[in-house]
Amino acid sequence: MVKVSVFIGTSLDGFIAREDGDIDWLDDANKKVTSSEDFGFNSFLESVDLIIMGRKTFERVISFDRWLYKETKMIVLTSKDIQIPEKLEKTVTTRNISSPQQLISEFSNKSVNHIYVDGGIVIQDFLSARLVDEITVTIVPILIGKGKSFSGLLSKDLIMHHLKTTVYDSGFVQIKYKINKKNNE
Repeated sequence: MVKVSVFIGTSLDGFIAREDGDIDWLDDANKKVTSSEDFGFNSFLESVDLIIMGRKTFERVISFDRWLYKETKMIVLTSKDIQIPEKLEKTVTTRNISSPQQLISEFSNKSVNHIYVDGGIVIQDFLSARLVDEITVTIVPILIGKGKSFSGLLSKDLIMHHLKTTVYDSGFVQIKYKINKKNNE
């Protein structure tokens, strides 16, 4: 069975981006953190076989100074044509938007054990389909008032089991949950 994880940063009031999609507040907060602190992301990424990411998030992350995802295979879900930078052509492919169930079914038959989903709409689709197994949320100590949530509107509550909480010197707080699938059917 394929494990599906979310690893996301939010404001204290639960937003991943401003209403217009801007993450300036997150960029500013990250500048105040020591360069050696990755909040466990690299360790998490080492356990991942495949990343499924939305187009808008991909377009944002390719603008960063460095590529955070190393050699991990990535599928960018999009309904538009996008240009993959030449340096990423070996690891990044695009796919017309597929249902989360189709993607899980397809990769269950390949040697994929752990999928990391990223991007607001992609995460929302996987949560709504009840396919996410674990969520790691890093809370940034800032209130932005309004913005976009990573969970969106769910048709039913998702009950979770707390696994771990880590408090960082920077004031960031990371909480890891396992989704209790038996209680969410």
